[in-house]
Amino acid sequence: MAVTLEQARRVGYTCLKALLRFAFMVANNLVAIPSYVLYLIVLQPLRVLDSESFWYIEGVLFKWLLAMVASWGWWAGYTVVEWGDDVKAVSEDEAMVLVNHQATGDVCTLMMCLQDKGTVVRQMMWLMDHIFKYTNFGIVSLIHGDFFIRQGRAHRDQQLVLLKEHLEKYYRSRNRKWIVLFPEGGFLRKRRETSQAFAKKNNLPFLKHVTLPRLGATQVILKTLVAPQENGTPAGRDAVIKESKSKGLQWVIDTTIAYPRGEPLDIQTWILGYRQPTVTHVHYRIFPVKDVPAEPEALTHWLYQRFIEKEDLLTHFYETGAFPPLQGQTKAISREMTLSNLWLVGIQSLAFLSGGMWYCIFQYFYHCLF
Repeated sequence: MAVTLEQARRVGYTCLKALLRFAFMVANNLVAIPSYVLYLIVLQPLRVLDSESFWYIEGVLFKWLLAMVASWGWWAGYTVVEWGDDVKAVSEDEAMVLVNHQATGDVCTLMMCLQDKGTVVRQMMWLMDHIFKYTNFGIVSLIHGDFFIRQGRAHRDQQLVLLKEHLEKYYRSRNRKWIVLFPEGGFLRKRRETSQAFAKKNNLPFLKHVTLPRLGATQVILKTLVAPQENGTPAGRDAVIKESKSKGLQWVIDTTIAYPRGEPLDIQTWILGYRQPTVTHVHYRIFPVKDVPAEPEALTHWLYQRFIEKEDLLTHFYETGAFPPLQGQTKAISREMTLSNLWLVGIQSLAFLSGGMWYCIFQYFYHCLF
């Protein structure tokens, strides 16, 4: 089939736009991430004198970095519509966020839609696959105190021990509030066949849009963060103060991400912007942690039920283009998530100004020394 002049122009424009976006993303990373690291190196004396203020500043810088990632999608027309419970109501409480996992774009979507949830982004902790440690954002996550988990049966027991130690050492000493994890343990396309085989063998529901979750990390988080006064005192000098103030984990936020036609966004699309503007839909359900069972068997059943409900939610969404109403509602209510372009431009400008400032400082010291 012959390519028309209009089609050729459209392809050329898309390629040029993708190239320019990629160049901007690279430049953004080259100034923003080193600036984040250098600011925190300079502020190390504050960490010794007033660790609470240090981690407050680190959290603000972390939120700005995540906002930069969100801006790449926002300016490409990748927006978010939210459904279900309003999580802003619990943004100041401790919560565990359970999310279905379809592609790398899930993380970017969360970075975007949590930007307007008060202090959540700067006070959150992420559980992510260890491979992310070796990405451009790995150094930021390491400093922030996120946990990188190795998948696979051979590593499982050791990783759960390390997770418990990590939570005890960093969660409250750095005043974290929300902890985000993907209980499926991998992308849908990679785990679906194995999950369905396991479900068939154990007489469990057949799921197409999600996979059966794994219990380990969820159980460790609940045991470690619920009723902290019963779990001992986290390590660290400044953790004791945080421990006394904390009410412990209060909520579980069951989060379901849905993409139109079941076609998830990946990080390449998010960066290059070659896909047409897309609305991603995010559904929340909030559960009081006191209603979550502690015993392994009961907790496994409870967690399975959440993902069976996700399956129903996603089936309804793919059939109708909308999530069903919450119990007690006659009509589902959606909320369009918005970001301020002025704010995003301001953050991006600050990143490039910071990069220029650090360059001038290094140039000055270089000339002084040599």
